[in-house]
Amino acid sequence: MGLLALGTALDWPEAKKRADQVRKWGIEQLLANWRRAKSKERDALLWGDEVEYLVVALDDEAKKAQLSLAQAEILQSLAVDEALWKAGGAHTQTHHAGHEGERPPHFHPEFGRFMLEATPGRPWGIDFKDLLKVESDMKWRRVIAKAHMKPNEYPITLTTFPRLGLGDYIQPYYPPSGPALRSQFVPDKIANPHIRFPTLAANIRSRRGRKVEINVPVFKDTNTLEPFNDPTVNYDLHNWPEDDDVRNGAVKEGHVYMDAMAFGMGSCCLQITFQAKNMTEGRKLYDQLSPLGPILLALTAATPIYKGFLVDTDVRWNQISRAVDDRTREELGEVPLKEDRWRIPKSRYASNSTYISQDPRLRKEYLDPDLVVDEEIKKRLTDEGMDDLLATHFAHLFIRDPLVIFSEDLDELDLTKADHFENLQSTNWQHMRFKPPPPEKPEIGWRVEFRSMEVQMTDFENAAFSIFIVLVTRAILSFDLNFYIPIPRTTENMETAHARDAIHTRKFYFRKDPFPRPAQRRQNQSPNGVSTPPPSPPSGPVELEYGQMTISEIINGSTEGFPGLIPLVQSYLNSVNVDVETRCALERYLALIRKRADGTLWTGSRWIREFVASHPEYKHDSVVSERICYDLVKAVEEMTTKEGKDGSVGWELLRGKE
Repeated sequence: MGLLALGTALDWPEAKKRADQVRKWGIEQLLANWRRAKSKERDALLWGDEVEYLVVALDDEAKKAQLSLAQAEILQSLAVDEALWKAGGAHTQTHHAGHEGERPPHFHPEFGRFMLEATPGRPWGIDFKDLLKVESDMKWRRVIAKAHMKPNEYPITLTTFPRLGLGDYIQPYYPPSGPALRSQFVPDKIANPHIRFPTLAANIRSRRGRKVEINVPVFKDTNTLEPFNDPTVNYDLHNWPEDDDVRNGAVKEGHVYMDAMAFGMGSCCLQITFQAKNMTEGRKLYDQLSPLGPILLALTAATPIYKGFLVDTDVRWNQISRAVDDRTREELGEVPLKEDRWRIPKSRYASNSTYISQDPRLRKEYLDPDLVVDEEIKKRLTDEGMDDLLATHFAHLFIRDPLVIFSEDLDELDLTKADHFENLQSTNWQHMRFKPPPPEKPEIGWRVEFRSMEVQMTDFENAAFSIFIVLVTRAILSFDLNFYIPIPRTTENMETAHARDAIHTRKFYFRKDPFPRPAQRRQNQSPNGVSTPPPSPPSGPVELEYGQMTISEIINGSTEGFPGLIPLVQSYLNSVNVDVETRCALERYLALIRKRADGTLWTGSRWIREFVASHPEYKHDSVVSERICYDLVKAVEEMTTKEGKDGSVGWELLRGKE
């Protein structure tokens, strides 16, 4: 969730005039904050998870599922309940068996008025007792959210609503279109009414010079129309000039077409934020977790349906990327550069393009050769003492324009704040995010967000993936693991992760040997506490350091030598002498990851596909009807409410056919 400041938002023509001012002030705020916080130390790593929900209304009599636009009312009710809890007053709905005395979770708004985001009431530590509380806390959040909804409303952890943009899929119903989105499928009313969101959508469209274009290849079943031309598109519509887009090539044959930010930012995900001990540790985690992003995206695949059609991709990432792609035709390379400064290879929602750790193992060959950097901003940062790698990272982020500018913020630069910096930082939605401490909260340290995972249907799964990533970070730091591969290979991996059933049908680039070389193992082990000089960077062809592996080989280990992430985590657990009971509990979560990777358990996407394919109303034409949608959402809701403490119901439902 980005900044939710209040004020008078500038439309794009006015915002464009002030973009350079915001960029320059943002860099000055970054420098002031960096000077204050660059030596900041914390005692231990803290972390937190973010789970996003769709609010779905079920009509059991009519056999109909709709998105409920009740976010504001639900959050208001939750806020009253939390205020009562803080006051220590009357019994509130936040109380739940096993959680007495604990701080209730926090709930936040998201882009869609049908979405909620929930985080734990306090950051988690790395103590194993905290890890074992994650699943029950996630269940608690769902119970609390449900308690503040109408009887027929439910918090569902599907990435997307199967029929978003088709028919009367929202409650209350509003017809499509509106001045911000100008969509022929969804109304402006579908978005959070806070001024940030309609302004963001409108300014992306205005800066781009046309509506966003999202085309997802349709899944071609035996009775799918051939050729497939999205039958929901109205070529005669002309409420806005942008409606000409559909007649000028925006709609691709063989694809499901969508035209608004809501189809991307209306998706739900599972994100993990780590607070490192210091900036050095944070930069290391940023780099070493980056190659894992596409792997976890494929492992958590849960998005096989868009706008009432089965599609031939399994994850949400590219659809969100296109939904907020504000690049002009010049920046996209469609016409020669004239007004704009650069051709930009990626959307502002994309995979990472930088490494930032001052690790001697980071070779220049790993860096992105196509990286676009604002050299003037980079010079400003390096002149003030910031190292080249970190300055390059921020100078790359700041090639973008600020999209939501409030006129009230332009009168005077306040170096005790980070609003202008966050204006750019928070609208660079990369699969990893490096976050300086917020100036207004000095107790918070340097943080790293892991952003690629799809939200899972059950709390057991979401807890398992959260705990797994935390344990991977412990193994990285404990064993000084090295997962570096060239950034372009990670970019390719993100594309590979979109393929249908990618975890079993595709291979991913990954580093063959993650262990330190002998010289590196000896570092800091010399007598009398005197550190040896840093090891020299690796030598030899970079291409020999990595190869293509299946997801199972990356997770469970390869016969050709890669140890596997699960065995590495287990080695870490062995090294810290975890008690038997705790170890058994953690192994339950690791088992889900292991079995998901080897195919014993299906991905959410595979499960949804099989559900649709076996539905009596499905005609093998790629169409997900209203009744199929209802039955699917109902099955997911029942899966979460009936899930046992050990995740048993979820396990059985997600198990592959023998």
